[in-house]
Amino acid sequence: MKKLILMSGVFLALASMTSCKKEFRCECDKTYTDAGGSTTQNYSNYTYKDNRVDAEGKCSANEKTGSDLGGPYTINCSID
Repeated sequence: MKKLILMSGVFLALASMTSCKKEFRCECDKTYTDAGGSTTQNYSNYTYKDNRVDAEGKCSANEKTGSDLGGPYTINCSID
C-alpha cells in the first residue's frame, strides 16, 4: 500500500512539472525607415502550439533586418 501511495505521489509530481501547450499567436510588423521617417505595416502572423517560452523563441526567430525595393527595413515580432 505504501508503494502505491509513493508511486502515485511521484507520478503526480512529475505530471505537475510538465508545461502546458497552448496556441500562441505571433504577430510581425515590418518597418521601413528612410530620411523622411518610418512606415510600419503588418507583415505576417504565425500560430505556435507550444509552451510560452518556446513559442516566444520561435516568434523572435522571425525577426530580421534587411533591404528590399522599399528600402531598409526591420521586422519585429511579438506574442499576443
